[in-house]
Amino acid sequence: MSSDDEERFREAADTAYAELLARVGEATPQPRLEATRRAVELLGDPQRSAPVVHITGTNGKTSTSRMIESLLRASGLKTGLLTSPHLVRVTERIMIEGRPVSDEAFARNWDDIRPYLLIVDAELIAAGEAPLSFFEALTALAFAIFADAPVDVMVLEVGMGGEWDSTNVADGQVAVFTPIALDHVERLGRTIAEIARTKAGIIKPAASVVTAIQPIEALDELREAAEHDEATVAVERVDFALESTTVAVGGQVIDVRGRAGEYRGLYLPLYGDHQAQNAGVAIAAVESFLGDGTRALDPDVVAEGLATATSPGRLQLIGTEPTVIVDAAHNPHGAAALANAITEYFDFDEITVVLGILREKDAHGIVEELAPFATQFFVTTTASERARPVEELADLVGGVAPGDTVFSFTDAGLALASARDWAAAAPRRAVVVTGSITLVGEAIALADAEGWKGGDAG
Repeated sequence: MSSDDEERFREAADTAYAELLARVGEATPQPRLEATRRAVELLGDPQRSAPVVHITGTNGKTSTSRMIESLLRASGLKTGLLTSPHLVRVTERIMIEGRPVSDEAFARNWDDIRPYLLIVDAELIAAGEAPLSFFEALTALAFAIFADAPVDVMVLEVGMGGEWDSTNVADGQVAVFTPIALDHVERLGRTIAEIARTKAGIIKPAASVVTAIQPIEALDELREAAEHDEATVAVERVDFALESTTVAVGGQVIDVRGRAGEYRGLYLPLYGDHQAQNAGVAIAAVESFLGDGTRALDPDVVAEGLATATSPGRLQLIGTEPTVIVDAAHNPHGAAALANAITEYFDFDEITVVLGILREKDAHGIVEELAPFATQFFVTTTASERARPVEELADLVGGVAPGDTVFSFTDAGLALASARDWAAAAPRRAVVVTGSITLVGEAIALADAEGWKGGDAG
């Protein structure tokens, strides 16, 4: 493909994304399925073009989805993966065979489905309802892209919740649950049981359910929903388990007891015990998909699938000399996992946390988890209209950490540059960027543009 063609397709994909952004944003999802069902019906039900592995939970959804996809791809299947949100570019959300969908396929499929989405918009407006939202339209686009490819299997990460999430128009033969905790309480429920009940909506008749360790009230809800739909349930530490993890260069080596097989000495190029547990869930999910949990996977396939797994924005090293690590922790549960991993897998003397948090998030809970390992906080904001104002966040952080260790920056780029300068001034210092997926995405884009890996600070 010529550079002119590449530029033309990139512009077309950018135009398609701009049209998606003109719709109601994903921060305010519509608690409905009929609109998306009508859209995919007009498109010929592309969500039925391949079997589905469906993933929900509060933390670890994206990492677990990416591991499942990698394991399925290593098994010889052509995979489609839908995750959210993206870090730098929207095409990251829709992956074909482990790579972001091409600009050409993104734009072409958008042009193909746009007339049908406009029909649904008109029908909704006539009925007094809001037109298709950003995420409803994007989900329809993903299904169209997967059917067009075509793929052998779709791995779908829920956008929010489960029961009324647009991805739930697809019927997953495997329903995967990562750890469930309090988040999005204004939309999903104010107790773990209520949130689990909403997420359990992805369980379909006769499906295989695979779940991480859960609070008992969450597990009760999942079991009840599974029993109602005559679905089987495999629970971590009962039906499968992470048996051991050992720190290794660039990640860890893990042993997993699967539903049907034993997998030992697996290299996982990701940091954190939580990622090792995600890997155990992913293996059990793929065993469930390929052999109904009764047939062990080829050990070489498992080794390849995990060794090539990536999870951008999750304990990702984006800078050296000085060290810069980004992590998309945006709730207390995720922040606690980050804190544990930093303590367990790294050996820094001092750490500056560059922090930005969205308004609706539990900022106090996040900061409480980060404060024990932070030398200082560089508080900032992001381009998101939902970002918490710097002054407000700085006051909140100052209520948890010592006031003389909290510094405010109205510009994220300046906060990152200042943090790198500080880290470069002494050995065994590092920068950790967290609190907001938007902030992490901005840091990754800046690191790529400025060559932070191996480049000079500044």
